[in-house]
Amino acid sequence: MTRYFAVLTVLLLMGLVLTRVFTMKRRGVDAMHFRQIDKTDYFIPPFALFYLYVIFAAALGWPLPSTRELFDSEVVRWIGVTLCLAGLALLAWSLASFGQSFRVGIDAERPDKRVTTGIFAFSRNPIYVGFALILLGQFLISSSWLLLAFLVAGYWLLHRQVLREEEFLRRQYGRDFEEYCQRVRRYV
Repeated sequence: MTRYFAVLTVLLLMGLVLTRVFTMKRRGVDAMHFRQIDKTDYFIPPFALFYLYVIFAAALGWPLPSTRELFDSEVVRWIGVTLCLAGLALLAWSLASFGQSFRVGIDAERPDKRVTTGIFAFSRNPIYVGFALILLGQFLISSSWLLLAFLVAGYWLLHRQVLREEEFLRRQYGRDFEEYCQRVRRYV
């Protein structure tokens, strides 16, 4: 049953982000800027699709390169479900706090106002913390070496993106952003 929660988490995550992107598009704001700054990001979608396949395959019994789990604990699986739900809640709160400033990727041409209220008063990158919780939760639910590899790679990719965005924000907002960095932690 916990593996169905893993699938539901992925669907809700995609639904939250895509709903916000399409809602903003209808309001005349292009929120999708993924791969516009760094073309190496084109390598991410195939891995993301394989990740989705692994999550669905684990729940639905589809073929996988390996079905061996690193550990087998129902308690740990439910901890994973709890982490996924916490990650979704954090993502939803982040999207609400972002308002119309939400972007997927860096919008160098038309950056909106910088958000420092709501959840952003506690973490400079709450969306990425939410994603990280979901990745960890997904791993705890299925505990395969594939999901462990995705967890490690995902954390590296999230941190890489945070560093890119912070570099852009330093150039864009200067001292104001530096003061914000002194008040609010990067993650938690």
